[in-house]
Amino acid sequence: MLYLLFSLIMLLAVFAGFGGAAQKFSGKSVHGLSGTLLAGIFSVSIICTLSAFIFPLNIYFETTLLIVGLAAFFYFKIYEDFRRFFKGLPYLFYVLVFVVLFFGSGFPFILDHFGYYVPTIRWISEIGLVQGISNLDLLLGQMSVWHILQAAFSQFTDPFLRLNSLALIIYLIYIFEKKSWIHLVFVPVLFLFVQSPSPDLPAIALSLIILNELLRGHRSYGWLFALSAFVFALKPTLVWLPLFTFIYIVWIAKKNVKVLTPGIAVVLIFVFKNIWTFGFPVFPVAVLDLGLPWKPNMQLLLNSSAVAIERTFDMQFSANEIHNFSLTEYVYNWFFLPGIKGKINLLFIFSLLIFLVFSIKKNSKTIWLLFGAVLVKSVLVLMFSAQYRFFLDVFFVIFFIVGYEVFTKKLSLAIFAVMSVVVGTFISYPEFIRTVFPSFRLGSVVMGFRSAQLIEPAHYKLEKFKTYQVGNLKFNVVDGYPYSFDTPLPAILPAFIQEDLDAGIFPQLKGTTLKEGFVWRRITEQEKIQLQHIIDEFNSKQ
Repeated sequence: MLYLLFSLIMLLAVFAGFGGAAQKFSGKSVHGLSGTLLAGIFSVSIICTLSAFIFPLNIYFETTLLIVGLAAFFYFKIYEDFRRFFKGLPYLFYVLVFVVLFFGSGFPFILDHFGYYVPTIRWISEIGLVQGISNLDLLLGQMSVWHILQAAFSQFTDPFLRLNSLALIIYLIYIFEKKSWIHLVFVPVLFLFVQSPSPDLPAIALSLIILNELLRGHRSYGWLFALSAFVFALKPTLVWLPLFTFIYIVWIAKKNVKVLTPGIAVVLIFVFKNIWTFGFPVFPVAVLDLGLPWKPNMQLLLNSSAVAIERTFDMQFSANEIHNFSLTEYVYNWFFLPGIKGKINLLFIFSLLIFLVFSIKKNSKTIWLLFGAVLVKSVLVLMFSAQYRFFLDVFFVIFFIVGYEVFTKKLSLAIFAVMSVVVGTFISYPEFIRTVFPSFRLGSVVMGFRSAQLIEPAHYKLEKFKTYQVGNLKFNVVDGYPYSFDTPLPAILPAFIQEDLDAGIFPQLKGTTLKEGFVWRRITEQEKIQLQHIIDEFNSKQ
């Protein structure tokens, strides 16, 4: 917790410095300290994304960011904004920051942390954005802008990857600055994401901030749309937000489309980044085929799509069985999945119905527009992969809109306190959760509190791997564990080797270096035997 505190203080100053500089050079101002910090995160994220195309975001890049950010912090006297904010601030804020530090110092337990987040961050910090990296591991083709930002500070400022703790503290600053207390209700749920650099936390927090600003009559429409596009770049499943903001600005606010230019630029950067790493504009959808030589093998994309459908039903049925479902069977089996996931699915549909009734009652253009945007997102999720994790943000939006005029400070604090205890129990006593929710798989990987967390955030080390070579690619495979979170680059997941073998292909270097990227080619019979040996050796230790 102590290390995390010092890290967050440094990062707050750096982002505030960049935010202040961005306002000075753009000639536009955002409101309050939270606005300055968000402008800093936005501007640094864009700088990092563009830079990662050219070179790795290594220690030299991180040092440069720190020097520039701190210099701007003092040159533009941003510390005065901090002084004004903290002057007379209630003790409650400091209590909440302590709670964030407590949760943020825990062990990461989101499985994507090991299979996707950490490997992505390592690639960006050591190599940069790599053309066709999805040929090495399809998941790496995502490369969220949030992970690019995290990579830029992963050498020594934030080596434990707790940027989400910073994002949550900025969210708290916004809550106290705007005195918008309903947001406190969402904070305990976000505690579940502060141990990992999950883009869910910043995306959800930012979406609620943008909604709140529109409802409060914020008129910096270009800035709000740019932030909405930024949220989409962090987490494309929040497509409803830029859709809602775009139509709101053009249809309700009746502003010239020129104000949308910064946001459109962000979307174009996002699309180009996806084309560079994945070969298609939006991961993982293989639409608008540009015929690029580094696009993934179509069989792997079909496999990924099949797995996504199977996960919709919690792997209870095969893709072929699901394909043969009647509409009635499809709906019934999705609604009545065993365990907690089926209940979440039912709650999702019930929440949409509540939102519909609320929209009818309010009969407001803004509310109807928001309902339409959320409905479009929901239909897209239901079409492609109706996993509960892809529509969690919908719960936040509906609860926020329905409770916006209802939740007082006292009620919000009471709900916050109760939910914080519940989440704290989940984090500190995982055995209890495993007993109450045996079907909730995440409970099996949660670790309890350790006294060492008082000094530095809890983390895992494995550092066991084996090295192989197929064709011109020399690669590493984790030994005795399914995820390559600390395996030296280039690392390939054992499961992905199996998929390559089944498809009869394997990744190869596009040139002579990792930075030049990857393509795929057909493998020989001898190489198939070699890959099968690697898989058998790995499976023998499981």
